[in-house]
Amino acid sequence: MTGGERIYGGASAAARVEKRRASLLDAALTEMAESRWRAVTVASLCSEARLNKRYFYESFDDLDQLANAVIELVATEVGAAAIGSYLETVESTLGVQARNAVAAVVDVLGADRRKALVLLGGVPIATSQDAQRRAAISGLTTVLVEHARKIHDVALESDSLASTGPAFVIGGTAQTILSWVNGDLLLSREQLIDDITALWLALGESASGIARSRFAPQARDLLP
Repeated sequence: MTGGERIYGGASAAARVEKRRASLLDAALTEMAESRWRAVTVASLCSEARLNKRYFYESFDDLDQLANAVIELVATEVGAAAIGSYLETVESTLGVQARNAVAAVVDVLGADRRKALVLLGGVPIATSQDAQRRAAISGLTTVLVEHARKIHDVALESDSLASTGPAFVIGGTAQTILSWVNGDLLLSREQLIDDITALWLALGESASGIARSRFAPQARDLLP
């Protein structure tokens, strides 16, 4: 603690700012998930977060910045969960790696339906936030692309399926999880994870085989 930092209620000034920021993020997540974001004002949001309006501006310049921060926060949590699960199972079989990654993502988004709705496109949001959401999904796709290139051979790495496959997987997974959290897909958590994992593995194997079949004629053409 610096000499000028004052403690109130056992919390430093920085900790209090962070707590107020978290409250605003949580209130914004609720408003976005309930499709009320376009009608939100700084005053109404602060009232929902039980904060004085002046505290909004200590963390955010405007509502757009707050909404983008919500999306980034959820995307970061999902990405960290998926990567963390992979690192824990890096020495395991591909099937175990895939299932753990799927389980990690499902648990983050399934534990809080608001996160699934906001990140995966289950609710309409403003144009600026839609761009942020696309960027977040693109970032998750990039992670999957890099993983696919590590576990499959050079044929898949050099083929367009190295990019289209993961994008297809992410899009399909997002829609499946959305259907599940909305109650349209009546499956247990375990069955959902098993099914998504099976589809991930099947698509990965098929994509690798297709890439190899495409690569073979090209390799022959390169022979002297």
